[in-house]
Amino acid sequence: MDKDEQKLNEKLEKMSRKEDWEQNLIKELALSSLKEKRSSRRWGIFFKFAFLAYLVGVLLAFVAPLDKSALDKVTKEHTALIDVEGVISADSKASADYIISALRDAFEDKKTKGVILRMNTPGGSPVQSAYINDEIYRLRKKYPDIKLYAVISDICASGGYYIAAAADEIYADKGSMVGSIGVLMNGFGFENAISKVGVTRRLYTAGEHKGFLDPFSPPKEEDIAHAKTMLKNIHQQFVAVVKKGRGKKLKDDPLLFSGYIWTGEQALKLGLVDKLGSSSYVAREVIGAETIKDFTVTESFIDRFAKKLGASMATKVAALSGLGLSPQLR
Repeated sequence: MDKDEQKLNEKLEKMSRKEDWEQNLIKELALSSLKEKRSSRRWGIFFKFAFLAYLVGVLLAFVAPLDKSALDKVTKEHTALIDVEGVISADSKASADYIISALRDAFEDKKTKGVILRMNTPGGSPVQSAYINDEIYRLRKKYPDIKLYAVISDICASGGYYIAAAADEIYADKGSMVGSIGVLMNGFGFENAISKVGVTRRLYTAGEHKGFLDPFSPPKEEDIAHAKTMLKNIHQQFVAVVKKGRGKKLKDDPLLFSGYIWTGEQALKLGLVDKLGSSSYVAREVIGAETIKDFTVTESFIDRFAKKLGASMATKVAALSGLGLSPQLR
C-alpha cells in the first residue's frame, strides 16, 4: 500500500469516528430532550391536579355555608350548650351581650331540643345579670317547647345564681358552691395613710354628696346610711328574682337570702337546685339529645387585647378619681 492510499484510509477512518461521535451526541441530546419533556409533562399534570383540588376546596368553602339548610336536614337534634364562665361584667366573656347572643342563636336553631347554661361564675354586675335573666324569660315564652336548664359546675354565686334562677330547672354537683344571695360594695379608706406621708386631699364638688364615699376623705354617717339603703334595694330586687324563678321550691329558711353560700347537696335541700347532675347527664337523660352543640360566643385575640387595654386604663382612671366603688352580686 503506498503512502497516498494509507493517508486516504486514515482520513476516512477519522471521518468515520467523527461521524460516530456526532451521531452519538445527537442521540444523547434527543434522549435528554425527550426525558425533559416527559418530566415537564408529569409536573404539569401534577400542578393542574393540585390547582383543581385547591379550586374545589375554595368552592366548597363558599358553597357549604350557603347550603346550611340542606345540612340541617340531615343532622340530628342536639342540646345547645352555653358557658357562663368568670366574672359577669360588661367587658368579660360572661357579659350580657355575649350570653344573650348565644342564647338567641341556640333557641333559633331548628335542631335545638334543649338549652344548657353551664354555670361557673362567682357573680358580678347586677345589671348584666338582670339583662340575661330578662332575656331568658323572653326566649322561654317565645319558644315554649325548648326547655332551658342551668347546670352548675364549680360555682354559681350571686349574679350567677341571679341568671340561673330564670331556668326551667337547676342542676348541680354535690360539691358545687351555690347561692350567695346578697350584695356588697367594698373599697379602702386612705385618709390616715395620706396624712402620715404629708399629703393633703383637695376635693371640690358641686353638689352636697358628690364626694360620696371618697376613699381619701373620712366617711360620713349619712353617706354610709345611703350606701346601705342602696344595697338593700338591690338585694330586694335579687330576692324577688329568685322567688319568681324558684317559687314554692324554696324552703323557709331565715338564712336563705343572707349571702351565705351552700354546697350543691345543701342547696338541693334548700330548694336552690332541683337535682344533682352534670351537663352530659342533663343532655342525655333529661333533654334526650346526647349530641351537644356549643353556642358559646368567643372573641378574637384583637378584641381581647383591646378590651384588656381599655379596662386597664378605665380601672386606673377610676382609682385615681375615687370612682372604683360599684355594687356587686358576689
